Amino acid sequence: MANYVLYHTDGCHLCEQAEQVLLSVLGNKNELELTDIMTDEQLIARFQLSIPVFESKTGQHLYWPFDAQRVHDFLAQE
Repeated sequence: MANYVLYHTDGCHLCEQAEQVLLSVLGNKNELELTDIMTDEQLIARFQLSIPVFESKTGQHLYWPFDAQRVHDFLAQE
């Protein structure tokens, strides 16, 4: 089971960039669950204007833009 979530939509080039950054930090693709917000009306309402959004296992959110260093810092605060 994944410990982290990336909220995205298909065809979002920023989301693809975010996924690559996260995979470079996490090192294991099984750690990251990709959740397309278009499958859930509540997720659309919550994240439509802010994707990509990275969610930690504690439910904290990191909003785009972020780089590898920012992800490391974010995870260190968990």
